[in-house]
Amino acid sequence: MEPRLTVFEKRVLARDTLSLARGALVASGARNQDELDRYTSRIEALCQQLPSAVEAGSALSKARALFDWLWSTKPDRNESGGTFRLTRVIDAQLAPRGAKVGNCLGLTLLYNVVAQRLGLDVQAVYLEAVAGRLSHVISMLVSGQKRTDIDNIFPDGFDSKDYLDSSLRVEWGDAELIADVYHSIGWELHEKGELEDAVVNYSKAIWLNSKYVKAYLNRGIALSMQGREDEAKRDLEVGQYQPWQESDVGGPMA
Repeated sequence: MEPRLTVFEKRVLARDTLSLARGALVASGARNQDELDRYTSRIEALCQQLPSAVEAGSALSKARALFDWLWSTKPDRNESGGTFRLTRVIDAQLAPRGAKVGNCLGLTLLYNVVAQRLGLDVQAVYLEAVAGRLSHVISMLVSGQKRTDIDNIFPDGFDSKDYLDSSLRVEWGDAELIADVYHSIGWELHEKGELEDAVVNYSKAIWLNSKYVKAYLNRGIALSMQGREDEAKRDLEVGQYQPWQESDVGGPMA
């Protein structure tokens, strides 16, 4: 099933020029170049606030300084069930009042976008069904042969050891992280009963991450609820869906 991408989405999400910041902003709701430029400028404004310690030293020390600075500026930043949209996360981070910034996906997007602006090689780690959550995502710093996990929802989450040996650990690049924004939007629409729009967003997620089983499962369920059984069957077979897997399907990150 081909995703219904706008001309603007096709241009910004082109594989050969894909950037996390631009892609995540468009997935989060930036609908045209003016809105994209406005939020890109807000990222620049945030980066201009960084203390000199964040821009000095080794990759590890810069990554740690960035993490600590974000927590010091918004010490109550994590919100379970909060926003995952990068646009709203940036607004919350820059707001002079208010504490909450976003959920794990939103915080990971923000961290990775700013870290990349500092020249750091950061990716993401996706985990399904950890600590009672349906899913969780964290940042991962790559420096030489070393991998450092960064759990953005905890103030002591830098260099986390919690998920190193998890069999549910999947490392994600920028495209997969952007895909999860579309998947999360799809789930919001799914819960509202807006099934066709949910399918559109699940399809965008799958287009960016063809291995994202949960997106296939949720799209298959949404298609089945619309009576589109042949299309649903294909998706559910990809996900090897069984009734007992009901707890494995779902939407937004923690």
